[in-house]
Amino acid sequence: MVFSSTVFLFRFLPVFIILYFVVPGRMKNIILLFGSLFFYAWGEPVYVLLMLFSSFSDYIHGRILGNTRKKDLRAMVLASSIIINLLVLGFFKYADFAIQTLNSLTGANYPLLNLPLPIGISFYTFQTMSYTIDCYRGKVEPQKNLLDFAVFVTMFPQLIAGPIVKYKQVEKQLHERKPDIIQISYGCKRFVIGLAKKVLLANNLGLLWTQVSSRDFGELSVLMAWLGILAFTCQIYFDFSGYSDMAIGLGACLGFSFPENFNYPYIATSVTDFWSRWHMTLSGWFKEYVYIPLGGNRKGPVKQIMNILIVWLLTGIWHGAGWNFLVWGLWFAFWLIMEKLWLRKILTHLPMEVGHIYTLLIVIIGWVFFEVNSFRNGVQYLGAMFGLNGAGLYDGEALFLGLEYLILFIIAVVACTPMVRRVATRMSQSVTGYGLAVYRFLEKVLPALLILLSLAYIVDATFNPFLYFRF
Repeated sequence: MVFSSTVFLFRFLPVFIILYFVVPGRMKNIILLFGSLFFYAWGEPVYVLLMLFSSFSDYIHGRILGNTRKKDLRAMVLASSIIINLLVLGFFKYADFAIQTLNSLTGANYPLLNLPLPIGISFYTFQTMSYTIDCYRGKVEPQKNLLDFAVFVTMFPQLIAGPIVKYKQVEKQLHERKPDIIQISYGCKRFVIGLAKKVLLANNLGLLWTQVSSRDFGELSVLMAWLGILAFTCQIYFDFSGYSDMAIGLGACLGFSFPENFNYPYIATSVTDFWSRWHMTLSGWFKEYVYIPLGGNRKGPVKQIMNILIVWLLTGIWHGAGWNFLVWGLWFAFWLIMEKLWLRKILTHLPMEVGHIYTLLIVIIGWVFFEVNSFRNGVQYLGAMFGLNGAGLYDGEALFLGLEYLILFIIAVVACTPMVRRVATRMSQSVTGYGLAVYRFLEKVLPALLILLSLAYIVDATFNPFLYFRF
């Protein structure tokens, strides 16, 4: 079940919301837990047990950490929690990749397990790991109520694709939350904006990328290759940030405050800046639980370079079982290291536009390796982008598609910047009265228009799941 489906919008969500607000106080957690389990079981009925196992395992580890002060025993309990989590994640996500790699290196023919990837396993595994680590560090008190802890792990708004929520961020809200009309109104608007990003922008741009990526890369003109990867660049942003908006909006309606996950990453002026804006909860997780414990930048430049390499190898692996994800992680590690050593100092003395163009180029090339399913195909696609395949600068089909998608690209580019938000802020702060009146009118009309257009698209369109469900 996905947020942009008729089943979720017209069946599950209305019934859940009614039940959630009808029941009193502490009963809300029971409704949220069973609603979340039903939501997950709609697409993954067997793997509900896996998610419940992860929840129970880390709940027990947290209770043990809360009941002992022996340093050695606490370290063993933490190690046990991390090992169990990583074994479960590794088995379901990387077992077949490991078998394929072993077969190719040894010439053996071990059969693949062909296990379907449990949806959202990377996200909820990181959430439960952060809980036990924080319990070990003494940053949170172990949760004694199994129901409340299970709610933290299984909350359906952010269960499938984040944002990654740390226990300490919602600890108090698990016990006490009273969403008021202002919070609910904000949540509804945020959900509508995310839904529009997904179905009106991401899905339609995805059609262009699908059309281009299905072609023989050796036959793509330069214009066609750039149209395709620019479409994917916009698609993955609106797809993932749209889901995050919907998750944050639903959380607000239920009384939770989830962390932001995106901050206009495509306006970044360096790769370092980009990763402080893109998937911020994942970047923050790796920084807090991997990079800093390894020493961060406190032990000299050589150690810092090694720490960056480790973090980005893990980041690449986290996204998927494939060599292309390792290449993608190493690609960003290289540029982040270059910026740490000398490049960012140079960028600060150049016009902002130079840093912006440089960052976009690095990110777009990175998306090629991220999305194209093999390193060889990625290199071939890059060859098409830079005219190395001999197919020419453009062709008639590329010109036609460019004109057909021009308006959508313009809307997407504007939506990738804070331009609309800044204009809305100025209008809301207008002292003339005219600007404020227009703002109040649009504040009511635009969400209604977006939800109508989105619903019309959903009813008419074919199934199109979120990209980050794969991870």
